[in-house]
Amino acid sequence: MGVVENVLGMALISWASSREGRTRRWAVLALVVAAAVALGLGLVLTARSAASAGGSGAITTIRPVVHITPSAGRAINPRNPIMVEAVGGTMRSVVVTNTATGTVVAGALSPERTTWRSTEVLGYGSTYRISATALGADGASVQQTDTVRTVSPTTQAYPSLTPAPTTNRTFGVGQIIGVSFDHEITDKAAAEKALSVTSNPPQPGSWYWLDNHTMHYRTQSYWQPGTTIALHANLYGVDLGDGVYGQTDRTATYTVHDSWIAKADGATEQMQIFHNDALVNTMPISLGSPGFPSHSGPHVISDKQPSIIMDSCTFGICKGQPGYYRERVNLDERISNDGEFVHSAPWSVGQQGNSNASHGCVNLSPANAQWFYDHFGLGDVVEITNSGGPPLPVWDTYGDWELPWNQWNAGSALHS
Repeated sequence: MGVVENVLGMALISWASSREGRTRRWAVLALVVAAAVALGLGLVLTARSAASAGGSGAITTIRPVVHITPSAGRAINPRNPIMVEAVGGTMRSVVVTNTATGTVVAGALSPERTTWRSTEVLGYGSTYRISATALGADGASVQQTDTVRTVSPTTQAYPSLTPAPTTNRTFGVGQIIGVSFDHEITDKAAAEKALSVTSNPPQPGSWYWLDNHTMHYRTQSYWQPGTTIALHANLYGVDLGDGVYGQTDRTATYTVHDSWIAKADGATEQMQIFHNDALVNTMPISLGSPGFPSHSGPHVISDKQPSIIMDSCTFGICKGQPGYYRERVNLDERISNDGEFVHSAPWSVGQQGNSNASHGCVNLSPANAQWFYDHFGLGDVVEITNSGGPPLPVWDTYGDWELPWNQWNAGSALHS
């Protein structure tokens, strides 16, 4: 700054001693002003330099701000992730801990380290403590803590799947997919929205509520042979009404084998067997007698056993009453929960092909029963016509195919 002061001093001397007229005096005055401005600028630069060195005019450091979502207050759904964001900085660390168990919740930072997100599903009725540290551009750190809590269901509903998930079994073209809850569901639409069924090849299908606990899924017509069906029940965290929440998620994958359809006609007393729509066998049968007529309509095999004890008391005719029986029967394939089976009946071979004499079952000779047992399995179809009996109820195991498609669709909580 000494150079500036010298210039100013010389300018003043020149002003005082100048005898060369008004023009020269104005020039000298301009030199004085320029020197003064330069001196002022130097003072400003010096002041700023002093502030940078820690003087009383130091520039304030801008610290990052930490945002935690959701904030403390209302209980959240355990499926909602915890989000932590550093505004004006980067995240150094985030630790989310279950306050009851001490378990640390897994999470991940974004590539730029500005946000953190929990990557595991939270628990019901739990409190979590969040401790987050963010760094500013100058390395200054800011710590933020908070707590969040999750909803506490009155009841948790467990979803049972039908068929039970399996990896070593295939099913017939009539197989029904089902979900049954161990508690009553009042918000059926919410439950249905949480379920998805995809098939390959794609086929239209819909859910139908049998009651307040159980719903079934079927296609417009029988499944195509070779179809793969994937069921996803994403029910954990879903409010199913009246304080009931889904207890867990479940998935299952099913494979449909070749088409096996048996057509049992009570008028001809014959059963035709179709494999992939081709007639491959015909065998004489005996359906339910006039006092115990077989249900009409499509039936689906839900179980098969080499031998079972059949007891008429299970459908109301008990020991000591006319018509009571209890005996071992071989090669049994269940087609309804009303006591209807396709099975071996050596005692009725004389009636098979000419009269209906059973208690509702499809009676076959031992040889024909063995052939049927060897070729038919779970999900395969037995269509009964001209039996004199009422239609198989939709709620009886797999009576679902009895309903026309428009009625089936009306049973959905989303379509009704």
